[in-house]
Amino acid sequence: MAGEKKWIPLESNPDVLNEFISKLGIDAAKYSFSDVFGLDEELLAMVPQPVVAVVMCYPITDESDALAKTEDEEQVAKGVAVDPQVFYMKQTIGNACGTIAVLHSIGNNLEQLSPAAGSFCAQFFGATGGMSPAEVGRYLEHPPAGAPDIEEAHQAAAAGGDTAPPGADEEVNLHFVALVHRNGQLWELDGRRGAPVCRGPSSPDTLLADAAKVVKDFVSRSNSLNFNVLALTQTPADG
Repeated sequence: MAGEKKWIPLESNPDVLNEFISKLGIDAAKYSFSDVFGLDEELLAMVPQPVVAVVMCYPITDESDALAKTEDEEQVAKGVAVDPQVFYMKQTIGNACGTIAVLHSIGNNLEQLSPAAGSFCAQFFGATGGMSPAEVGRYLEHPPAGAPDIEEAHQAAAAGGDTAPPGADEEVNLHFVALVHRNGQLWELDGRRGAPVCRGPSSPDTLLADAAKVVKDFVSRSNSLNFNVLALTQTPADG
C-alpha cells in the first residue's frame, strides 16, 4: 500500500524509460525498452530479442483490485512458496508504480544488465540485498544519508513524456506491473500485491509469449482498451 509520499506518474513510453534507466546506471545501448504493438504472433515477432522483462500498464478497476485481493488471500492460504531469487519490493510511494516496475525488471536481470559501478542501481541493489520487500520499499522512500536518491531521476522522467503529466496528487487509475522469468517460472511483480505471483512455466526464449498470455487475460477481464506493453530487450544493432 502506497503511503503519503506521492510522485508524478511516469508515462508508458520507451523513450522516457530508456532515458530513465540510463540515469540509473543501465547502458541503454545494450538493453532498452521497446514498444509491443500487439499481442498476436506476428506483432510479437517484431519485438527485439532477447527479452528480459515485460512491463504492462493497465487500468485499475474495482474488479481488478478484488481479483488481486482474492489471489493474494489464496496464495497465503495455500502457503505458496516464492522463489527467494526473485527480487521483489513493496510500493510505499504513491504513483511510483512505473519506477517500481523498472526496478523489478532490472533487479531480476542484474547479470545481463550489469549496472555501472557507483550508479544508483549498483548501490541500491547492493544495499538492499537480503532485505524484506517492505524494507526495500521503505529504503526507496526514505534512503539513508549518503545513499543515492532516485526521486530526482523519476521526476525528470515523469516530466519528459509526450503528454503533460498529471499532478502528484491527482487520482490516476493506470498501474504498471513487471513480468519476468526466474528459474523456469513467469513472475508477475506488483508492489501493491501481497507477494510475487507465479503465472506458470516460462523460459528466456518464451518470456515474451508467456507474458503476452497474462496481458491477454487482463484485457479479457477489462472493459477498457487502455493497455500499454513495453519489453526490456537487448538493444538492436541499428537501435
